[in-house]
Amino acid sequence: MATLMACLDGALGLSLIVLAGLVTTSRSIWRAIILFMVFGLLTALAWTRLHAGDIALAEAAIGAGVTGALFLNTAGRLRTIARWREETITAPPGSPESLAR
Repeated sequence: MATLMACLDGALGLSLIVLAGLVTTSRSIWRAIILFMVFGLLTALAWTRLHAGDIALAEAAIGAGVTGALFLNTAGRLRTIARWREETITAPPGSPESLAR
């Protein structure tokens, strides 16, 4: 039983290292945010395995939940701003696209 738990702890630690690398090297902002949220949940699981339930709960709520939601909201707003800028730059004054607004 102890060997199985040691293997699971090793797999958890390795997956945290791999996820950290994937988050920092991801080219897609959406993929990086989702991987960051998964990283937060696995970190909470690691804290649980270390018998630190209070830290695990805080990590799950803040690290994966609130921070992930704020990142998703910010990425959505950045996408909207980028679209708006693209429309204003590509539509010359007097064109049908600019008159439709």
